[in-house]
Amino acid sequence: MITTEASLILDVNQISVYYGQFAAVKEVSFSVKPGEIFGLLGPNGAGKTSTLSAIEGLLQPNAGTITVAGYDVVKQPLQAKANMGVQLQSTSYQPELTITDILRLFAGIYGVKLSAADIAQKLEEIQLQDAAGKKFGQLSGGQQQRISLLISTIHNPVLVLLDEPTTGLDPQSRRQLWERIEAIREQGHGVLLTTHSMEEAEAVCDRIAIIDHGRIIAIDTPERLIDLHRHHPEVIRASRKGKITLEDVFIGLTGRAVRS
Repeated sequence: MITTEASLILDVNQISVYYGQFAAVKEVSFSVKPGEIFGLLGPNGAGKTSTLSAIEGLLQPNAGTITVAGYDVVKQPLQAKANMGVQLQSTSYQPELTITDILRLFAGIYGVKLSAADIAQKLEEIQLQDAAGKKFGQLSGGQQQRISLLISTIHNPVLVLLDEPTTGLDPQSRRQLWERIEAIREQGHGVLLTTHSMEEAEAVCDRIAIIDHGRIIAIDTPERLIDLHRHHPEVIRASRKGKITLEDVFIGLTGRAVRS
């Protein structure tokens, strides 16, 4: 089936972002379809943050267009933002408020009515039914990330942006969050995920794009990227155990040098 532009949840078309004379993002294009988890991978300083900021409407690209659910992020910012939810890598909420208070606060911001029964159901869905009266700071890192993801999707957005959501989590918490992300996909929404974990990208992403020096240098399914580049000399050189992995491909394409 051919996916038309109108059916895309996110369409990033030839965007460029400059800081003075420095081009942080250079003619980047990719899209996210309904029911798809799309990973944006790249070394530090590759252009991921600038790309995300442009999608979120925090900065205006110098060239190109971005649409969310058909709405232009620059020309129709309110409609575009109403259709997206954002979970940052690190999120802080008012320390004196309980989880119930926080959920009601953000539901009110988005114009969503939540009864006590609604809140109880949502907390049960993320296995935090006993946390309603707790303060955010009393939760573990994994529990905080589950609450953060719940808040970012409380208005049922069609596009969810996740910026390294599992950083610092233990394996059990990471797997639970993966399940929540996959549940969002199963509802027909689109997910744009950034991560430094190649294991995570390979496990949950339907497609990924690798960005480096501001440009997309590869885009496909994880499996296809491995197959396409498994004979690349630098990929073979990056392999440590003989079996080519997504991390080997990533290092082979972006280099072995550590980025600051």
